[in-house]
Amino acid sequence: MDSANCREKNFSRLLATSPIDVKDELDEKLERCYNIILGLMTNSTEKENNEALNAYVSKSTQHHDEVQMGFLYAILAEPKMQVKSFQEVILIARDSLTCLVTTTNRVIYEKWLKLLETTKAQVLWLCKELVKTNSAGADRGDISSKNIWLAETMLDLFLDSKPFLGKNVSVMAFVVYTYLRIIVDHGTPSLSSLRKKEVELCVSLLRAHWQECQQIGRDLVRLLQNVARIPEFELLWKDMVLNPTTLSPTFTGIAQLLQIRTSRKFLVGRLTPDMETKLIFLITRVRFGHQKRYQDWFQRQYLSTPESQSLRCDLIRYICAVFHPSNELLGSDIIPRWAVIGWLLTTCTSNVAASDAKLALFYDWLFFDPERDSIMNIEPAVLVMFHSMKPHPAITATLLDFMCRIMNNFSPQYSAQIRTSIFTALRTILEKRVLQSLSPLFDNTKLDKELRNLLRENFTEFCSQEVKDESLHKDELEADLGGNNHIGENNLSDACFSDDDEESSIPGKLKDEIGFQPIQESAAYVPVDITEHLNQLGGQIHDLTVELMGERNQEMQCDLTDKLMQVVIQEEDFDQEMANILSTCLCQILSPQFLNKLFPDEIDEESIEDSIGSPLFVIVRFLSQMSEEDPRRQPVLQLLGEMYLKQPRIGYMLLYFLKVSKGSDEKMSTYKDFCANLDNKDLKSCLLNDLKYCQSDDVRLFTFLIPDIYTHFPNIAVGNAAILNLIVSSIDGMQLQDLICQILQGHLQMFKSRETFLSILNASLEWETIEQYFLWQLVMAHNIPVEHILPILPKLEFSSNAEALTNLMVLLKQVSPSWELLRPVLSRECKKADFFTVSVLKYWAQEHEDRLAELINLQLTKLNGTPKKRQRASGIKKDHPTVDQILAHLDHMRQVCRNISFLNHENVQHALQQVQMTASDSQKTKYSDLLALAEDIDDMKTVRVLRGRKASNASGLSPKYPKSKKSADSESGSESSDEDIKPTSKKRKKLTTMDEDSD
Repeated sequence: MDSANCREKNFSRLLATSPIDVKDELDEKLERCYNIILGLMTNSTEKENNEALNAYVSKSTQHHDEVQMGFLYAILAEPKMQVKSFQEVILIARDSLTCLVTTTNRVIYEKWLKLLETTKAQVLWLCKELVKTNSAGADRGDISSKNIWLAETMLDLFLDSKPFLGKNVSVMAFVVYTYLRIIVDHGTPSLSSLRKKEVELCVSLLRAHWQECQQIGRDLVRLLQNVARIPEFELLWKDMVLNPTTLSPTFTGIAQLLQIRTSRKFLVGRLTPDMETKLIFLITRVRFGHQKRYQDWFQRQYLSTPESQSLRCDLIRYICAVFHPSNELLGSDIIPRWAVIGWLLTTCTSNVAASDAKLALFYDWLFFDPERDSIMNIEPAVLVMFHSMKPHPAITATLLDFMCRIMNNFSPQYSAQIRTSIFTALRTILEKRVLQSLSPLFDNTKLDKELRNLLRENFTEFCSQEVKDESLHKDELEADLGGNNHIGENNLSDACFSDDDEESSIPGKLKDEIGFQPIQESAAYVPVDITEHLNQLGGQIHDLTVELMGERNQEMQCDLTDKLMQVVIQEEDFDQEMANILSTCLCQILSPQFLNKLFPDEIDEESIEDSIGSPLFVIVRFLSQMSEEDPRRQPVLQLLGEMYLKQPRIGYMLLYFLKVSKGSDEKMSTYKDFCANLDNKDLKSCLLNDLKYCQSDDVRLFTFLIPDIYTHFPNIAVGNAAILNLIVSSIDGMQLQDLICQILQGHLQMFKSRETFLSILNASLEWETIEQYFLWQLVMAHNIPVEHILPILPKLEFSSNAEALTNLMVLLKQVSPSWELLRPVLSRECKKADFFTVSVLKYWAQEHEDRLAELINLQLTKLNGTPKKRQRASGIKKDHPTVDQILAHLDHMRQVCRNISFLNHENVQHALQQVQMTASDSQKTKYSDLLALAEDIDDMKTVRVLRGRKASNASGLSPKYPKSKKSADSESGSESSDEDIKPTSKKRKKLTTMDEDSD
């Protein structure tokens, strides 16, 4: 009963919520106001109800607002009462519906993604009514979205309300800006009707209200460039260039428009409220160096589809021109703006998107005027180039190349003016001390020679007269450039979204090792018009493809695809050219399937079967069911290969199908044949590329495939650091648990040989902390002997490799000491700030005191008994500790640990006494406090003989340490007879044997 009451209490008529969600505050407030008006409208007549409402709103402003919010809730939650509720609120409202409009904006801005579909429809209905009544404030909302239904519905609203737009200039300019921008995203044939209406709206508004639309500023030119090939806009461009006065008597040309800075309200409007909130969190709350997981989430959420490529230019314009950080933020360890922009540039997988993103970054440079424009608008571009020189040299090189070429290529008519603006921007950067010098950018000898010549040709003023090959001295560099990744001293105001001019100074250290290389861009599917391709197909293939293009039912699509494949495998003239044409058509027709989620939320036989029930898997099934000798298999391989080149996600979809399909154990051989059929592709590169796409698209599916990847492709996967990094960089705790379960069940082996395992550990030292910890969890699940891990120990620094050393300490804690384990531990250089060795020794001293003391005694006795000349002649191996190293660690242990009773152990005392007798003067001085702990040999013997004579006589035992060194050595050897270290009776032979065994 309680749970039922709870569900009823949390139930929402506006928002899509789950039973465990807490009641939304705004939703609850609106519902409470709705209940108030229901209580007021209980009279029998409409007149009495109106009087009750008027009396209530007259009490105070709060009561007045409650009634408006109550009727808003009625409009959104009660579609049948929408007309009456809207009429009532118009009659009651005394503030021109300000409260209703404000609250509606809040619902749209904060709750749009959570609204029920019916509620969204009611919001749009309300917007139409507000436009019809010309309500004040109706022009201030931002309800734009990528959702096609929303775009088309709003488009119809604006087409029907052109008089309203003409009276509300600000909303008209915003409509033009928004639809100019999204026309580019609506280029697919299926959206041609929508795009036609968008073009009609924008062109008509621009021609009829050019003067008003000029307020958009220079970004209007940028957007018009993107659609300039559309015939209607091509005519508009001609008028802008050749006959500007036909658009407006006061319009003199494009140069006039380019001088107007775009208001931030237009740039803000291109981000959804949810996206803007997440972006602000990233650039105001996330520490630099810890941003990867947040960036990965952001990319999966907003930037993972082909259509999202164009969003990067919107994000970059927002970061450059809207968000200006405060002094406090600049001085903190929060990720700087240039780092976020650099990440956005590296994730571009489309040449067009990359070009647009670079233009968005440099756009304010092209017309920079220090009197009107802010330094903060141009600062990110130069810092991206500066800080990317070492980690991403291709980014720096391509941006420098872009900056050189944009001066002449953006607009040849205004090239001189653009060059002047860019030079002014660079001088301002130096004056404001954003960078102390531009020499690291323009004069670096590691840049490609062609690019360096291009830079010196275009930016002679900022290049040094003599280019020096040697690098700058570190101290001079730090004095010039400061020590952190942010702008240093400045006079910026608090964090704001403004265009005020703000000064900044110097960022972090110089990066080097620059090479001019093109950005490696992974393939992404670009929508195409397949009309011409269809005309090149003939016969049944053409007819079935056309029929498939018009079919929307998935089951019918599968039947048509099956018929199409039957024709393909029987077609005698099906060659590579026809495969290429047909693949283009199929990729376009089936493109929605590549965007849909493939892996089901609930994994059972039925859901798995449903997931592979699309037309694409009909083609894959044809391939998998044919034998290798079947000649009809080749056309299917050709077709899938051509489709793979256009839509690379087919690779991991094939892997998924082969895993879940009910076939033989050799089913993955189909994937191998598929890769072998591709030109210039080997199995390893195909597999890695497919896994990267899978990891980027769906981590759950990626984790699901991993056991089969290691089972069926062990020569590629086992010991592969790149694949392991893909795994640990994307999984969460639950997925790690799944992998470890697979390991313990014997279904997954990720490590094999000792050599490849060590290479993985070496590579992992550069990974992020959480990635390294996940790797070590996988290592521990494999029960790898700690002896196989210790060879990496000499490379580990206590301050910079904390993850690896922490896990090594845990592993060593779980085993008892042996010479194979102790040798690399003692071979570490002893440093005051390095507590690895002393911590391991102290723990072993507590848990395995006798064994550790025995091992230290044996090693020091061995080293102490070997003449110095013989040590130099035979040489102590690099991984064997010296006397100085052992003494240094014991002395460090004495200084750090509170309880040093271990140093009083008989074996340790004996070892120290042996060292004391043969130590050099420098050793005695350096370790005087440690050696002072050793008892005098004669005193020790006398005391022990007096104390233990009776016990010795009774037991027949002789004193522990007699005078004869030979006897002492023999006894030490006998005590360690159960170990690998086995000394003989003769001293020299014993030392040789020990050295050999300990290897």
